[in-house]
Amino acid sequence: MARKIYKTPVVVLDGFQSILQPGKFGYGLEAIIPEEIINELEEDRGEALNWAVSKLKNPKRSLIKPEPWEEVSPGQFKLKFRWDDEKKPPVVDTVGQLVHPDTAIYSGSKVKLAFEQRPYILKDGVTYGTSCKLVGVQLIELQTGAGVDRGNLSVEDVAALFGTSEGFTEASPVVADEPELVAAEF
Repeated sequence: MARKIYKTPVVVLDGFQSILQPGKFGYGLEAIIPEEIINELEEDRGEALNWAVSKLKNPKRSLIKPEPWEEVSPGQFKLKFRWDDEKKPPVVDTVGQLVHPDTAIYSGSKVKLAFEQRPYILKDGVTYGTSCKLVGVQLIELQTGAGVDRGNLSVEDVAALFGTSEGFTEASPVVADEPELVAAEF
């Protein structure tokens, strides 16, 4: 079976992320993948499953596992990856430099993924399926607990994104003695 590496366009991380530091259940990444990539995976899954069936002890008594992706909305699928220290994929920034291992990457970050789909047979010799294994991650836009790092935008670029509006100004803040209380309407 030929090894094929799939590359995604920029996708959004969704759910709990433990990419550079292990969480309670080890390392993991969850991303929302477009339907085009899933269609490609489904086409290639048949070949991978055929390979697994050829290696089974008793194919008539076998049990196939579902796909490693699930549809979350029309045309959008969630793909989950898990790994351990020995199979940790490199995570690079937009210029190819390794991302520091202490960097916190949260849900909402934008990345490009490179991964492969592999067939597997569990130790019971009966259960089989396919799983997706990360080859590498390119961090395009970092979402942290404190905000989003969109790269090297200047102050003028950020100001141009929002324009002007009424409210807080750094040069002349207006401080009230007591905050106004707003009654909740039910």
